[in-house]
Amino acid sequence: MTHGQDIRESFERDGYVAPLAAMTAAEAGGYRAELEAIERDHAGHPFLKEGVYSMPHLLFPFVDEAMRRPSVLGPVSQVLGPDLLVWGATLFIKEADSPDYVSWHQDLTYWGLDSTREVTAWIALSPATVESGAMRFLPGSHIQDIVPHRDTFGDTNLLTRGQEIAVEVDEARAVDVVLAPGQMSLHHGRLFHASHPNRSGDRRIGLALRYISPDMRQTVGAKDFAVLVQGEDRFGHFELLGPPKGALHPDDVAQVQRVNEIEQQYYYDGAAELGRHRRAAPGG
Repeated sequence: MTHGQDIRESFERDGYVAPLAAMTAAEAGGYRAELEAIERDHAGHPFLKEGVYSMPHLLFPFVDEAMRRPSVLGPVSQVLGPDLLVWGATLFIKEADSPDYVSWHQDLTYWGLDSTREVTAWIALSPATVESGAMRFLPGSHIQDIVPHRDTFGDTNLLTRGQEIAVEVDEARAVDVVLAPGQMSLHHGRLFHASHPNRSGDRRIGLALRYISPDMRQTVGAKDFAVLVQGEDRFGHFELLGPPKGALHPDDVAQVQRVNEIEQQYYYDGAAELGRHRRAAPGG
């Protein structure tokens, strides 16, 4: 699917579009190699998990590069328009033969944002197959408002609060979003989605990039942060941040500590407890 009208119509009808070409398989492999080099070179760094689970776009230059690629921005612009901020990102990693999973949820439940002008671009850096735990979408579920969720804080649930939808989900209607390395999906913040454990012999690595329109606002806590990646911000609702200076550069780590204080306010707003360890923000 390449035409802008097709992308927008599919997104509005189904709540997602997939697959789309974000980059070549070789380029995706290059990004994976950069990630795994950072994991080796910075093993034990106190903010390595922060970079993977919560803020890779502020700590890893290769993620900043990926989120500015015209092949990614083009399809997102077809949905949101020409002015784009990246509000958040996550590297979703399920290790080989891992029990980790993602429960059925709607992303916008815990983000504190005031509208639905958000699109998550999920880019496969390794094969996302049924066996490896590809994302599952419930087509058309985005047309509902946010449904009740409950917190589980499950040890193998990759989400911040182990949150899961507290109403019945019709699994028979779910679609497995199989992606080859370099392909991506776009999904709506209210779309029901989940993913099973990785039963394959390879890591399942996906880069989730959360694009928003600059007219959105954060409604929980202090002024939030974002990165301008295309067009202009005529609203000033977010403090705009620049690209990272290097992998886990001390200046970027100090900045992320400041951003993290704001993030905790909305991710755990109303929660009975904080996460026992850093998990991924909602995504897949």
